[in-house]
Amino acid sequence: MTPRLVEVRQNVLKHNDEVARALRQRFHASGVFVVSLVSSPGSGKTTFLERTLTSLRPGYRVAALVGDLATENDARRLARSQAPVKQIVTGTLCHLEASMIEKALDGWNPGELDFLFIENVGNLVCPSSYDLGEDLRLVLVSVTEGEDKPLKYPTIFNTSDLAIVSKMDLAPAVEFNWPALEKNIQAVRPEMRVIRVSAKTGQGMDEWLESLTALRSSAGAVPGP
Repeated sequence: MTPRLVEVRQNVLKHNDEVARALRQRFHASGVFVVSLVSSPGSGKTTFLERTLTSLRPGYRVAALVGDLATENDARRLARSQAPVKQIVTGTLCHLEASMIEKALDGWNPGELDFLFIENVGNLVCPSSYDLGEDLRLVLVSVTEGEDKPLKYPTIFNTSDLAIVSKMDLAPAVEFNWPALEKNIQAVRPEMRVIRVSAKTGQGMDEWLESLTALRSSAGAVPGP
């Protein structure tokens, strides 16, 4: 990378960090707990988020922002949860940036939410550098992707707080090797917590939701209604 490109990239990231810092202060002042989700395409991220929104909605005020390169398909799917959802179409950008989140919040009052979820564009490279003002970053990896994902994309695991292993209902069919994946995750991010789930069968979802609400409480947020 040439010095000029390095300078441009540093300036872009600096601006993003400034916007993200302002967003985080705004979120904390409003009492909303913000969760971002990153993964490869096809990991089951949208299905996982739909089930999460549906499960939380009776007791909490939830909403979602969804990033995609071109379509609004994910937003339509998440709307089935009856939670407020906005799509962010990124065009050629392979990630969300803090300024996109800031703009998408127009017309929304974060103070009226308990949880805000941000589903990033399906990508394990670009999103790792961009802070979105979130409290919790999840990285999802499905059992169908192979056990070496953490070794191929260590940065996203190092910048995430929690790993979700999705599509556990398919584990027997694809001969998924859980000890190998766990070893690889711990190799790049020692002591990282990992939760195995199936949004289809519900496996692990209670553990995930209990962990999520506990993290929100420990962050000092007011309990949901």
